[in-house]
Amino acid sequence: MSLTMMNFLNVSQISHLENTVFPAYFNTCRWFAGKARAQDGFHIRQQLPLGNALILIVETTYHDGPSEFYQLPLSQVSVAIEIPEKGVLEKSEETQFIDAIYDAQFRHHIFSNIYRNHTLPSSEEANSLFFERGKGLSDADSHEVESRVLPVDSSNSAMLFDGKYFMKLYRKLFDQTNPEVEMVSFLTQHSDFKHIPAYAGSVTWKRHGLPDITLGMMQQAINTNKDNWALTGDFLNDFMYGVPQGLFGIKEEVFDEVVLLGKRTGEMHKGLFAPEASADFAPEPFDEFYRHFLVNRLIDLLDRRYALLIENYQKLDESTQQLAWIFMEARELIDEFAHEMLTRPLESLRIRIHGDYHLGQVLTQDGDFILIDFEGEPEASIADRKIKHSPLKDVAGMIRSYHYAVSAKLFESRETQGISSEKLQIVSDRWYKLMRDTYIESYLETFGWPHPLFKSQIEINFLLLFFLLEKAVYELGYEISYRPSWVKIPMRGIVEVIREIEKLKESSVRISRLGAARKF
Repeated sequence: MSLTMMNFLNVSQISHLENTVFPAYFNTCRWFAGKARAQDGFHIRQQLPLGNALILIVETTYHDGPSEFYQLPLSQVSVAIEIPEKGVLEKSEETQFIDAIYDAQFRHHIFSNIYRNHTLPSSEEANSLFFERGKGLSDADSHEVESRVLPVDSSNSAMLFDGKYFMKLYRKLFDQTNPEVEMVSFLTQHSDFKHIPAYAGSVTWKRHGLPDITLGMMQQAINTNKDNWALTGDFLNDFMYGVPQGLFGIKEEVFDEVVLLGKRTGEMHKGLFAPEASADFAPEPFDEFYRHFLVNRLIDLLDRRYALLIENYQKLDESTQQLAWIFMEARELIDEFAHEMLTRPLESLRIRIHGDYHLGQVLTQDGDFILIDFEGEPEASIADRKIKHSPLKDVAGMIRSYHYAVSAKLFESRETQGISSEKLQIVSDRWYKLMRDTYIESYLETFGWPHPLFKSQIEINFLLLFFLLEKAVYELGYEISYRPSWVKIPMRGIVEVIREIEKLKESSVRISRLGAARKF
């Protein structure tokens, strides 16, 4: 089988790949998400020629549940060319069929076509590959560059061009454009926010009469080996060493870093607040449809987490069981709070947001921060990832990340093993609340006051509590299933929100009584 421009696989070749090669190969790939499901088969649904390769669109069907679609670039090279074992699909005496990301010619065609802003020839009825060049790709660069595959095993594949440009090839495909491309492109092309890897281009599969599908995105490469989770861990090391001696000390530079992150988060959201933008990015109100979406999602999440908690209750340690009881006994209170979203007057606005915002999504570079990975919640559908939310949903994600950072460090470190869990909880809560308040204060100061995104402090408090509750309940499912010893972390977050809801309810009752007394 020889692949050349505009050559396609014939029927026998397709059958051989689908029935003999793909079942074994796909299940060795880190990016293939269907390993744990009972598979029916693999089916090549589309062949998109690119240079000496074919980009195959492969559908995987299962015994139960929906099928999935994956991108597999395929090319043929000599066996004399050394290819990593994980990139080889099949080998004969003279040639080998490989994942084309390991083919230098394929990588050249990707970069060259983006550089030229090129759409491959197509007719009105045919599919086409559309290559878009972004502002992040410098005019000073040549389309002839060195390239390599990065040794990153994840849900996507990564390539580096000329040491300057990072290319992410999306493996699992969705029936829409990828939200990450939309977000990074918008922030680069239409805002002043500079603290992301600038959008350098993308590859899109355009289908006649059907939604476009994103195949890959290129950004400027970031030279760093540390994210903010690791940086925060370094700061916590200093803090942790004082705990056994009864010392509670936080260096001023820690607060400086948190202030800076709050500012950068606010600047990102200001860049996404675009009243004059197209419908995809224009801000929207908290309409009835969106309110029902939030409440239904939270109630469904609560139902599943309560069932999971009851099922695994006996596996929890005593202190975590006590937190679980508080959570379970507060169900009525939580439901009332959730349904308040349907009736409470809300004049704040909602926009496109990061959607999966935590310390690991923030890189450190030259004393500043770079925000990455705008794909949204991994478990959400593509449509749900594009829903506009209050930016406080991102804020809640980062606050929960700080809580995880300190809890994991203190509860898992050898230096603190001789300290009671009750004492460690008090210490971690103090640290976390200082970081939380510092971060929120810096975040809100970045907007100035008033700002259309936030009507009032009362609305900010309500929305932040709602999203903190949703995030902690979401986390609970993962910890019960995979890290039972960490269940206490999201449980503490949930109980903290419950206490705040109780305060709001008590305050509301006092105000109602005061109003009634004045009328009397």
